[in-house]
Amino acid sequence: MSAAARPERNRRPWTVTVLTVLVGLSAMLDLLLGVAVAVALTEGSDAIDLATTIALLGVGLGMLGVAIAFWRGSNGARVILTVLLAIRLVTALHEATTGGEVGTATLSGVGSVAMLALSWAPASSRWFQSDRERELARALGSERRTVRRRILRGIELAVSVLVVSWTITLTPGVTSDSWIATIAAALLIAVVSWALQPAWLSIASRFGWAGALAAALFGNASMVGLALFIAPGVDVSGPGWALLASWVFSFLMTAVSWLFTASSYDYLLVHATRMSLKGVSPADDGQEGVLFIQLDGVSAPLLEQEIRAGNLPTISRWIRGGTHTWTEWTTGIPSTTPASQSGILHGTNEGIPTFRWWDRELGRLLTANKPDDAGLIEERMSDGRGLLADDGVSLSNLFSGDAPRSYLTMSGLRAGDRDLGASHSYAAFFTHPAGLARALPRTVGEMAKEVWQGRRQVWRDIEPRVPRTAEYVALRGITNALLRDLNVALAIESMMAGAKSIYMDFVDYDEIAHHAGVTRPESLASLYGLDQVLHTFERFVGLGIAPRDYRIVLVSDHGQSQGPTFAQRYGCSLEDLVREHTGGRAVAVPSHDAEDGGPARLLAHQLAQQESLSGRVAKAALKRRDAGPLDDAPVASGEGPALAVVGSGNLGGVWFTGSSERLTLADLESQHPGLIEALATHPGVGFLVVQAGTGPVAIGATGLHRLASGEVEGDDPLAGFGPDARADLLRAATFATAPDIYLNSAHDPTLDEVYAFEGLVGCHGGLGGWQTRAMLLYPSNWEIDADLTDDRGLLHGAETLHRQLVRWLEDLGHRRGLPARAAGPGNAAGL
Repeated sequence: MSAAARPERNRRPWTVTVLTVLVGLSAMLDLLLGVAVAVALTEGSDAIDLATTIALLGVGLGMLGVAIAFWRGSNGARVILTVLLAIRLVTALHEATTGGEVGTATLSGVGSVAMLALSWAPASSRWFQSDRERELARALGSERRTVRRRILRGIELAVSVLVVSWTITLTPGVTSDSWIATIAAALLIAVVSWALQPAWLSIASRFGWAGALAAALFGNASMVGLALFIAPGVDVSGPGWALLASWVFSFLMTAVSWLFTASSYDYLLVHATRMSLKGVSPADDGQEGVLFIQLDGVSAPLLEQEIRAGNLPTISRWIRGGTHTWTEWTTGIPSTTPASQSGILHGTNEGIPTFRWWDRELGRLLTANKPDDAGLIEERMSDGRGLLADDGVSLSNLFSGDAPRSYLTMSGLRAGDRDLGASHSYAAFFTHPAGLARALPRTVGEMAKEVWQGRRQVWRDIEPRVPRTAEYVALRGITNALLRDLNVALAIESMMAGAKSIYMDFVDYDEIAHHAGVTRPESLASLYGLDQVLHTFERFVGLGIAPRDYRIVLVSDHGQSQGPTFAQRYGCSLEDLVREHTGGRAVAVPSHDAEDGGPARLLAHQLAQQESLSGRVAKAALKRRDAGPLDDAPVASGEGPALAVVGSGNLGGVWFTGSSERLTLADLESQHPGLIEALATHPGVGFLVVQAGTGPVAIGATGLHRLASGEVEGDDPLAGFGPDARADLLRAATFATAPDIYLNSAHDPTLDEVYAFEGLVGCHGGLGGWQTRAMLLYPSNWEIDADLTDDRGLLHGAETLHRQLVRWLEDLGHRRGLPARAAGPGNAAGL
């Protein structure tokens, strides 16, 4: 028998038999009463109207259909019956307490309770539920069975009645005639939402993102509105008030969940797990799966600091309990997400010199967080055997790792050429109060928190700091609430589907640290929130209900370093400095195309793929926003900008766009006399790298370092930038896409500060501080292979880390059926 099969029908329990008989008798009574009323109507009785007759006959026929379906084992019939009995129960309760016929109401209420008890008795549940549904119910139920959880659940249910009362009070078009009507409304909201949510999910799944968003906005309103409409003693003036009441209710319930649930992800865990039951096919290969979680921007020193402080209880418990261990790994140059993710997921980052760069072959700028460019970069890198190629899933990444399934993955949105599973996966999240209705109030709360924290930095005169714009306020709300919850739901769904490997990126800490600072309270708070997410995944894996067991691996793509911006420290931007010595022809890359905003833009780009009015509007808006001063410039004819200046954190790049080849030091001195000396001797520049006759050379204010030979003349400009500086810069400088001039900001060893060439207080991309010191946390019974480590025992470079992760997957039995390595551009000449 398959996992989704039901027990044999010849074992129908007595509870189902008794309940079917009772429902059938009730249906026959309604039909007989309907017939009697119809006869009275034909005889001209003034006390009877046609509507009453039709209603009685309709209810009778409906209950008869429910009884037949119930006998056949339809769980849908049980859901319908539960709703009808709940309505009858709360109506009886209202009648008995507001001057109605007490005897009749009591009899009706007792009968309803008895029938509900029969319907949901353990024997009945075993009859109606599949094996897998029962397994899920047992796992979720046993996971909650503690005194503390029961007390919290009881308090939460009690407070939910208060929430309904507050909703009715705060919504002008909704009124209640008594406290018992409010209790009845609370019960009906729960029952109706439970019963109708699958129907809204089915509707939303058929209309892509447009349907999902419509269901999120109006599905919850319809469920809350219907519950309020049928609740005895509650009056709703119109659909508009129902919509308003639903969002008031959702907002208040979110606040309650923060206060009264054992974890703010309880609702999301249970909902995502239940929604993932549809279409599950348990794995029978006996292999464990791996959940790779990227904590974007979290450095090894920061992780160590917070573990020792006890601020990351989940991670600390894993390490202290011996289930996991961790180590540092070094990213190399550039220390950016595109370079690291490409290396980790595809095994190469050859030709990615910065986050955004001038591509001489294409004659335009490439930006890793634009879908078309991300897709092109992945084409160049992929050989078909990426980290996730064997039944893997990519979630919220720049690149797919050759995963068969991708969700919110930037490269997958290129011209809409990859199936992102938008219909069911996103609809399941959007159509439930545990999803979008829960995430939106949290998003608004996060935005309000950001406004307050930004103002507080100004009031306290905290330095260094950067302006925290309205765009960033919205971005923080989306990444720290909506996208975080959505990623958790999608990851649980992927594990319930039995994916062998999942790689997901949480950008929460990285986004906030860019604008607030590396160790500022709001940045650390986001990291603490991610620790809670890890606890949610730990709980899910511990339930044992997924088709396979999962191991959890944490990895960061880089760290971050802090400091004032170059412009704040020295009164001019990098482009101003270059412009001063190149005849005013430098054009800076717009700041909005920096690394920030990529995750939020994923949602917008996904919507833009839809063939609908909302999709066309989103597409037009993104086109306007993505257009930059250099994107469409005709360079081949020599009519384009003379040069492009790009800042990736404290790593800068200068491309002379009129040349199809990289300019040498002699070319630069000839065409722009004094430029190299001005840059190298500027106090905010630590060193620059250019191509000389003997190879790449790093030049500082009082010396130079020939990278190929290691020869140093004068003072070594790389001193103080770590033991890997020479090798990392030599590799990056030999990329065909490398800039004509690489620049790295100065580093203040006293404060451990660097100076970003863009408007960020926390940055990464170059050398100095914690930005190249990433972390890797993995099961303690796994080992890092000695042949992959350097003389310090560390993995060096994302490509090396990729090889280690692949070996771990192979040790689990993965990747045995992959095709031979393809000879892709990323494995030949690079970019």
